[in-house]
Amino acid sequence: MDQGPLGIHITTALSFADAEREVRAALATEGFGVLTLVDVTATLQEKIGATIEPYTILGACNPRLAHQALEVWRGFGLLMPCNVVVQDVGTHRVVQAFDPLTIPQARDVPEIEPIARQINEAMRRVLARVEAIPAP
Repeated sequence: MDQGPLGIHITTALSFADAEREVRAALATEGFGVLTLVDVTATLQEKIGATIEPYTILGACNPRLAHQALEVWRGFGLLMPCNVVVQDVGTHRVVQAFDPLTIPQARDVPEIEPIARQINEAMRRVLARVEAIPAP
């Protein structure tokens, strides 16, 4: 698992459909539901005729953690839902998850930092579960 500027990511040899399915299952295990699904590939093709690799954004939300964060700082809504990207990169897929700890306010507001840390840890477990699944 690697850390990027806005999140964490893994690489898997699972098919695109299998990777998305396993991400959804792992999110559910951590109490996250998928509120939105953006098929970026189809949207860009439809709107501007651009062609890119399969690329989907899942907008995930853990209601308990979302409520806790909003009770402390309503501005946390700007970071919601927690986006998870599944991207086709040739022979493998990259799965990326937003890490709220990359946002300074999430670290600097004392009451928000523990909630952001819980989200970070949950997303790390989600990606670790997907990464551990052997490719067929």
